[in-house]
Amino acid sequence: MAAKEKCYNCGDKTLIFVNGDDELDFLCNDYKSPRAKMSCGHAVTPMSLTDWCSRLLDRGECRFVCGQTRCDVEWPFEEVCKMALLTPSEKEDFEKRLFSNAKKDYLDIKACPGCNCLVERTSLSDLSVKCTVCTANKKRTYKFCWQCLKEWKGSARCENDGCTSNALAALKNCGNLVFESVTGVPDCPSFRACPTCGMLLEHNKKQCKNIVCPRCKAAFCFVCLKLTKECLSLSPGSYFKPCSTGVAPRQTSIPAWHGK
Repeated sequence: MAAKEKCYNCGDKTLIFVNGDDELDFLCNDYKSPRAKMSCGHAVTPMSLTDWCSRLLDRGECRFVCGQTRCDVEWPFEEVCKMALLTPSEKEDFEKRLFSNAKKDYLDIKACPGCNCLVERTSLSDLSVKCTVCTANKKRTYKFCWQCLKEWKGSARCENDGCTSNALAALKNCGNLVFESVTGVPDCPSFRACPTCGMLLEHNKKQCKNIVCPRCKAAFCFVCLKLTKECLSLSPGSYFKPCSTGVAPRQTSIPAWHGK
């Protein structure tokens, strides 16, 4: 049985309705919903927007970007949830796929863009990776960026146009976590980068607010991002209660791990 088509409520005064084509209906499904404007100005229906964002996730993306020519506006996840009328199950599915795509940043082996040979990254704090095969073939040092998979440009950081981190995009765009057992903690992001090694992690929502990183074994608080010992020293016994310093803001950088 086909899924019921989602439609906007014409009485929703938070939406800007327009006459015209559904600009994300690339497959000409001719969805019946009224058209509403996204923040970039393009008109969509909830079904076409759901379809487009699902296609982006299928490609391994962690950003929701308008598909119109010469429009590279990135939509916040909250906007996508609202404008696509995502159901709870659809939102959960999108978040799982965001997390899965972002985790690929931490795979230790990737194919070199120059020769397609598999290359292992030895330093998690360095995005420039040397390919020995290309270096030998080209008779010069050949490095590529672990993030954008283009030949390395720059010195301390990648200077390729459009180079973005899937992990950072996921940290920026993820929804908020609703704990089942921890009370009084609003607006905690559902993804966090381990403050010790930078690995992207997701809380299972069911236990206390502390989590142990499977890579570096550090125990830290998912809410305030302090190591568990420090969090508990500031607020003893607060396993299921708010942190004394509140919810740490969304992370805008990935901590570098210098251990093994």
